[in-house]
Amino acid sequence: MLVSATEMLQKAKAGHYAVGQFNINNLEWTKAILLTAQELNSPVILGVSEGAGKYMGGFDVVVGMVNGMLKDLKITVPVALHLDHGTYEGCYKCLEAGFSSIMFDGSHYPIAENVAKTTELVAAAHAQGVSIEAEVGAIGGEEDGVIGMGECADPQECKAIADLGIDFLAAGIGNIHGKYPANWKGLSFETLDAIQALTGDMPLVLHGGTGIPADMIKKAITLGVAKINVNTECQLSFAAATRKYVEEGKDLQGKGYDPRKLLAPGFEAIKATVKEKMELFGSVDKA
Repeated sequence: MLVSATEMLQKAKAGHYAVGQFNINNLEWTKAILLTAQELNSPVILGVSEGAGKYMGGFDVVVGMVNGMLKDLKITVPVALHLDHGTYEGCYKCLEAGFSSIMFDGSHYPIAENVAKTTELVAAAHAQGVSIEAEVGAIGGEEDGVIGMGECADPQECKAIADLGIDFLAAGIGNIHGKYPANWKGLSFETLDAIQALTGDMPLVLHGGTGIPADMIKKAITLGVAKINVNTECQLSFAAATRKYVEEGKDLQGKGYDPRKLLAPGFEAIKATVKEKMELFGSVDKA
């Protein structure tokens, strides 16, 4: 059964570890992440961007697939199904479809409009027992057409959004989606520290988890980060394993073209990546 992400992230913040949000793009992604979470006894958040949801056939398809897997794979660890970087309209669609958590990304709106829309969505989400994440300060890079410059969030604006009753907050601290460039300046821990000082026990979210050095990840967790998003790294590991399989000609050997065989190396690569991240984040045996 899907659960809201509120309790798992409150526990993570109090216990000084982070829960990973791993974005799903198809059945293989979903199955690999859920099985790894179960094996490691770790809570997990399945992230779904609006683009990925459309690609998989729609939000109802995603909810049906995930609920079916929870039952048939006998998954007992806490699992939240979370809309990633949702639009105002997308949030309502996911609430209707049965998501257990949503993110409203109002970071590109003026702060007053971000506050107004977030306030409305908090009431709608909580009426259904669904957790809600909001964002202040755009995350750098591009994801599903959402482009941010990676500017650091204003701590006072973070407090204004946090005070609206949201369950966890994404704040830009120099992090970006996708691969980090060679000239990346790193995370602004000064900004993160200032945000935590004003938002108290509010679990904070670090987007763009791919490529951030382990020491920075660990320091961010000490400063209140309780949820870390990973997507690109799973995509890269899946692509590399699949490429290796094809380049070695294994798809031409016997029935190597069978999609269950063709996709197996990528499936195992995702499992390995998720395991590595859960160990780094400290969520193993925290279910």
